[in-house]
Amino acid sequence: MSETYPVVVGAGSLRSSEPGATTVPHRWTSQGVTVEAPFTGAHLLHTAVAGCVLNDLYREADRLGVVLQGVRVAARGGFDGAWESTGITYAVDLDTTSAATDVERLLAVVDDVAEIPRAVRAGAAVTRVTTSS
Repeated sequence: MSETYPVVVGAGSLRSSEPGATTVPHRWTSQGVTVEAPFTGAHLLHTAVAGCVLNDLYREADRLGVVLQGVRVAARGGFDGAWESTGITYAVDLDTTSAATDVERLLAVVDDVAEIPRAVRAGAAVTRVTTSS
């Protein structure tokens, strides 16, 4: 399949101004996070990765003393003919006045600790269960 199911999440000075963007509350930013993504399973998977990275950038920046005015994370990935993921990539844009070495350290830490990317990399069982009414 050639589609890559792109998504973009943004906060602070890098929030989206696209008319179709959705804004959701966010604990690290007063104006919330914008999400540019259609509502499909593939897009939701990629939104989970991008959203987790964005959250962890704010969390780890606070811990490391890196000042962030804005964060944008774009994620995308494809699927093969059996709808198995062929992988997910993400790119980060930061609006910061912090030193480049501090920013590189932040990006490395987040790539290591971000929970959703770690879970996807490790693989996980997904099991349907019945509900009791």
